[in-house]
Amino acid sequence: MQLHADLSLAVAVDSRALPWVPSPMPGVERRMLDRDGEEVARATSLVRYAPGSSFAAHTHGAGEEFLVLQGVFSDETGDFPQGWYVRNPPGSRHAPASAPGAVIFVKLRQMPTAEVTAVRLDTSDPGMWHDAALGVREAVLFEAAWERVVMRQLPGSYRGETESWPGGAECLIVGGELQLDGITHGVGAWLRLPAGSSGVFSSAVGALFYCKTGHLG
Repeated sequence: MQLHADLSLAVAVDSRALPWVPSPMPGVERRMLDRDGEEVARATSLVRYAPGSSFAAHTHGAGEEFLVLQGVFSDETGDFPQGWYVRNPPGSRHAPASAPGAVIFVKLRQMPTAEVTAVRLDTSDPGMWHDAALGVREAVLFEAAWERVVMRQLPGSYRGETESWPGGAECLIVGGELQLDGITHGVGAWLRLPAGSSGVFSSAVGALFYCKTGHLG
């Protein structure tokens, strides 16, 4: 299966308009954002766990990254409520589940073998956040030679300056509304901008979004 698999193309998807597609495990459904492959695939998705559902134990040959959007996601390493950010490096193995139910934003098979350290971060911790330019606040989730991942918070009536992304950029809007070059995107919108892109972020009402840069070069 190929869905938005050409990383040289810009993509904007309103995930709320997508159907929930059943996975091989009962109670686990997906909204597919991009995919290159079948059940084992390079993929970006929203995954919804019904209360009490689980997924069979499996190994992530090229890593897994996720942000918990709703509920509580669990595996052998702990329980991760809304706002937690997790990276499982290549070769890691787990058996995920959710007692109360959960929705997570997941990226699969997109890490280099050089990544070897697991990451567990609570983005609701005020200590993670720092002031950036023009009233923007950021929480750095991951930073390496191959990519940088942050949560970014924009104030209302924010008008940014042109940013350049030589290695591309990817965003998921978690709260508020984000404008990119004057086009408004609401909660659940997923944007992918190819290497060499540039643009201006702004927001009339404020925005909270996940942003990864550098990984599409």
